[in-house]
Amino acid sequence: MQKKLKREQSSTRPNGAAAKASRSAEIERKTRETSITVALKLDGSGSGRAETGVAFLDHMLESFARHGFFDLRVAAKGDLQIDDHHTVEDVGIVLGRAFRTALGERAGIKRFGEATVPLDEAVCTAIVDISGRSYLGYNVTITQERVGNFQTELVHDFMKAFSDEAGMNLHLNMVSGRNPHHIIEAAFKALARAMDQATAIEPRLSGVLSTKGTLS
Repeated sequence: MQKKLKREQSSTRPNGAAAKASRSAEIERKTRETSITVALKLDGSGSGRAETGVAFLDHMLESFARHGFFDLRVAAKGDLQIDDHHTVEDVGIVLGRAFRTALGERAGIKRFGEATVPLDEAVCTAIVDISGRSYLGYNVTITQERVGNFQTELVHDFMKAFSDEAGMNLHLNMVSGRNPHHIIEAAFKALARAMDQATAIEPRLSGVLSTKGTLS
């Protein structure tokens, strides 16, 4: 994709000690292509609302919030007259930043999470390590180009942006599947459950779960 000059403004609140105490964040990012706001509460009840202009993405984000027990609000306006790519990828960027901010120094978290979720014939596994290092292993094969109007290849772009900005290892593996809607939804639900595990507080832990003494 041809690179474009972007004007970006970002605001982050809360930060530092406040982020650690509240485990929540609100991130705003504006470029010439998209304007996105994400509000995230890690210790939520699963309340999600997404209005991105991409209906299938909204469905996946609201499912992610529900199954991860995160309170999540996403509002996005993008250049959908071109295609959905910028909006989907940039929502991944901002959601990843929201997790990074809400986790603060990552003290006390379990760090690792793994979940396998079925949806009829589809089965997907998500494995995460909130390590401060970004890596995406994406082993999800979808033969269909679209689900409705949504380009299925954009799931890879979303997950790459999310894992990069969150600073985490993410491995998504499709065990089985035929229907692209089922496959993608199983992947998002598996990610939600794995993130719920990894962001949970471990009461036996003092500081961060690393012999290095840092997860940054």
